Amino acid sequence: MQMTAEQLATLIEYHNERYWVHGAPEISDNDYDLLTRRLEEVAPDHPLLKTVHAPIVAGSGKIRHRNPMLSLDKAYSLAELVSWAAKYVRNSDELFIVQPKYDGISANFTGGILSTRGDGYEGENISDKIPLIELETAGYRGPLNRDARGEIIIRDDDFKNIYSKVVNKSGKTYKNSRNAVAGIMGLKDISEMLVQHAKLTLADYSLFTQTMKLDELKANWENIVREIEEMPYPTDGIVIKLADEEYSASLGNTAHHPRGQIAFKFSGIRKETKIIGVEWSFGKNCLTPVAQLEPVDIGGITIKNATLHNYQNVIDKDIHINDIATVERAGDVIPYIVSASPGENRINCLISKCPSCSSELKIDLPELRCINPDCPGTSLQRLLAAVRNIGIERLGEPNIKKMMSVLNVKTLKDIFNLKVQDILKLEGFQAKSATNLYKEIQAARDVSDYQILASLNIQGIGPNIAKAILTEYSLDELRKLDKEKLSEINGIGPERAGAIERELTTQSQFLDELISCINMKQTKGNTQSGMATICFTGKMPEQRSYYEKLALQHGYQATDSVTKTLSVLVAADPSENGSKLNNARKHNVKIMSLEEWLDSLKNSPLPVLNKATEEPEKTAVQVHDGPEQLTLGF
Repeated sequence: MQMTAEQLATLIEYHNERYWVHGAPEISDNDYDLLTRRLEEVAPDHPLLKTVHAPIVAGSGKIRHRNPMLSLDKAYSLAELVSWAAKYVRNSDELFIVQPKYDGISANFTGGILSTRGDGYEGENISDKIPLIELETAGYRGPLNRDARGEIIIRDDDFKNIYSKVVNKSGKTYKNSRNAVAGIMGLKDISEMLVQHAKLTLADYSLFTQTMKLDELKANWENIVREIEEMPYPTDGIVIKLADEEYSASLGNTAHHPRGQIAFKFSGIRKETKIIGVEWSFGKNCLTPVAQLEPVDIGGITIKNATLHNYQNVIDKDIHINDIATVERAGDVIPYIVSASPGENRINCLISKCPSCSSELKIDLPELRCINPDCPGTSLQRLLAAVRNIGIERLGEPNIKKMMSVLNVKTLKDIFNLKVQDILKLEGFQAKSATNLYKEIQAARDVSDYQILASLNIQGIGPNIAKAILTEYSLDELRKLDKEKLSEINGIGPERAGAIERELTTQSQFLDELISCINMKQTKGNTQSGMATICFTGKMPEQRSYYEKLALQHGYQATDSVTKTLSVLVAADPSENGSKLNNARKHNVKIMSLEEWLDSLKNSPLPVLNKATEEPEKTAVQVHDGPEQLTLGF
């Protein structure tokens, strides 16, 4: 049975008192937000929705704010955020300010007086708490000695290092930084806190600020969420403001919030659940911890696993099996654990021996590594990464594992040397599938030098960095450079330079063997000037790589972004309003449907790709490959 507006209001008022007055919430922020959103649905004008809440603090009188400190309207998804912005953007160049939403107590310091937000117009004088507070504002960290407006919080590192020893008036340590701030601000006498070296921070709202257009905000949303989450402060969302203050002010305020600002709440994308196990999976250079969870629904998706990123993260967040984790899934970001609170019967999840080869693991913070050069787990992931960089898309992890086990494949060169009869030895392959895989492997022999460099799995050197490096130096020239010269390359630096020098020397023989069995195209000097550029967007019948290779065969250079120099954007649905399509319209770039573009190629004298192989169709010839005679298209 659905609750009435009165029932919802009564329940919300009860939880408001538990949270703001007693500092002892009984439900999560997410569940509280669900209640308020339900009340907004059934009674959008209910006065409770317009109330500005503030914690009960021990102050010395009321302070009238010169500029109101109102609450912010809230969004719980990127779509809601974009819908808000669309109401106020005047053109595509409208700028927005993006800032963290700190999870603390709003405060204002001016004229030597520190006050809380209160009801937005009048707050409490809490200047007696100044001895506990350090200010952090743009370009400054130190005593509270200059005007600032922000949030009183406890830094994550301070809570970990200081508050493990600070006890409240009941003689117990604080459960989390939010409760600690509220508890301390409610004290009439802070002398005990001073004795215990308790410390608070006033984080100025201007401390971390990014300015961007709406398209940039949408395109970089996942990175923005991650960056703010990784800051050393308790945050519960992101604040987005119109950058033009005069225009924002002209929009006015409701009784509750300014129209020119909004807060994206993390609570809409977070849930709590239990960690029931931790699996250490192999990457190409390290072991990655993945939490196994009691299933939890976030945004209509059942989450059973969440990344823990690396060894250092597990230590920093003190994560154990059976802890209660706060799991986040923002947009299409892989679910990850924001924080964890101690559960019952905690079990240490850190490991010291490799789960694949049982060798002693090396702690190389922030990572955990197996340094056994013959470790099957590491070798598999490194070869898989190399195969992906080369572009053999049909060859996934299961089949690489079979090749390593059955055919003793160890390197890319070994894969290039496979015959059809070799592939037929693998479980699940018949003549046709073995032939198709063989042809795709052979097609991958035509490769750019930057793909070869990326395939070496050098730490921090992916395809984009590799391409930038080989624009300046050929691969042969690169192999002759020392660490000092390498570090001078734009964007490399000493650490990457050391890794490049080490790996090019270590893998020198392998690299020579690999180059001997491929057709390598040099990046340096090959600017492809005058070549038409093309970009694809939307869900299409074939994989994106199929169309990009088809484009290359017809004289186009494929790119991932839309700029004013792009020749054509091919869209699955040209009527959509995605960021690439909007950018193309903005820059007057030619837009074609997939069907139109494919039709335009029909009069081209260049060959059309075979969809099964992504290679030009040519005359079939008889090829003898061992005892079985097969027909291959070369």
